[in-house]
Amino acid sequence: MSEKSQESESKPELKTGTDAKPLKGKSNSIRLNEAGKPESTTSIARPEVLKEEGNRTSTIRRLSDLQSDDDDATSRNSQEGAQQSYQNNAAIELISSVTGADEEGRSRQRVLVYAARRYASALERNPEDYDALYNWALVLQESADNVSPDSTSPSKDSLLEEACNKYDEATRLCPTFHDAFYNWAIAISDRAKMRGRTKEAEELWEKATKNYEKAVKLNWNSPQALNNWGLALQELSTIVPAREKQKIVRAAISKFRAAIQLQFDFHRAIYNLGTVLYGLAEDTIGTAGSTNPKEVPSNELYSQSAIYITAAHALKPNYSVYSSALKLVCSMLPLPHLKDGHLTAPPVGNTTAPHRDWRRTEFFLDHEALQQVVKVEEKQVSRSLSGRIADVPTEEKTSIRVDIPDIVSVSACADLTLPPGAGLCIDTTHGPVFLVADSWESLDGWLDAIRLVYTIYARGKTDVLAGIITG
Repeated sequence: MSEKSQESESKPELKTGTDAKPLKGKSNSIRLNEAGKPESTTSIARPEVLKEEGNRTSTIRRLSDLQSDDDDATSRNSQEGAQQSYQNNAAIELISSVTGADEEGRSRQRVLVYAARRYASALERNPEDYDALYNWALVLQESADNVSPDSTSPSKDSLLEEACNKYDEATRLCPTFHDAFYNWAIAISDRAKMRGRTKEAEELWEKATKNYEKAVKLNWNSPQALNNWGLALQELSTIVPAREKQKIVRAAISKFRAAIQLQFDFHRAIYNLGTVLYGLAEDTIGTAGSTNPKEVPSNELYSQSAIYITAAHALKPNYSVYSSALKLVCSMLPLPHLKDGHLTAPPVGNTTAPHRDWRRTEFFLDHEALQQVVKVEEKQVSRSLSGRIADVPTEEKTSIRVDIPDIVSVSACADLTLPPGAGLCIDTTHGPVFLVADSWESLDGWLDAIRLVYTIYARGKTDVLAGIITG
């Protein structure tokens, strides 16, 4: 999936996404055994992991601006400029040797060559121009995209390596340049993908995750950086020794979740979180002998995975990767609901009730509401002194129900007036509703599920979700 850059046509166009490949697998459904686990963890199809988005930030300077600089500026340091010119020759030769696959590609590459020469001139005048270094790195990255995979002269890797060198120098000159750290991480990731599951690839993935971390620290409000960070961690987890894998996977989960919390309709991060949870469920089955009480059961992980993949499909129903993955996991949902589980709740209408009056009861979430399940007791029968049988009416029981359209916000709550546990506050148009989850990890699941259902409603896709869980 690609989108056009919002930058001027006079600038090198930067890609903002990659198309996901069709789902590959040996079957289109996952069969569960009597224990509710897949019959095989080696032959089943798995939801495909999306590639890194690769959406480079587009702060590249206009070529017309560079032309003006070239005409008016004078050299600040001729000795440094000469040295810079010598160092830049190899990079310009690399870019110049790239040829496009068609006339449009060749035309595009000519623009990139022109841009590279302008940035080289800017650096000869001022070797500490980190903007020029950054923009030249972007040109190198796009040129690498235009190289045929089987090309040896120039090689895609050599262009990416040179781009990494430019980013390295730009961030040395400007340590707070978050865009450079972000795009540098993408270039490193592209290099790692060429090396399979080797030690060299592991080292590159580790470097990529560190640069994503720096980018996020400098610009925390970037769901794309968090999503790509999670994907890099996910790739790294497939290479590291088994003893390190689960820690890295859980770190990836936290990054995807953080990305979703910044942008609730970020379907890529939602889907990626579903795939990493699915993989964790498989790993949990593979270590069935584990007695760690804090470990989430594989059945619960599969169910969580299905929730996120379902939500991604509801938000983007025409995306074939999501549709294929949904076929694999739909049977893992607690149909006709999206999620069910237990929450501790106060008596209806009495949020300030003493802790002893709160009860742990079952709740379910669907496309319409979060609903408390109240089991109706059977009618009691009594016999009078005269021997006649009479019905004794049972007390009518009401339940907590939060309609999705009434939700204003959903958040964790650490209010000391609540019973012990992980507090959940759902603010509605009728007032707040307080509940308590069994654990903080369980709370994360409820928070995400409720937010996702509301987001689907707000985007006008409730009918898609309804069709999945009730159809």
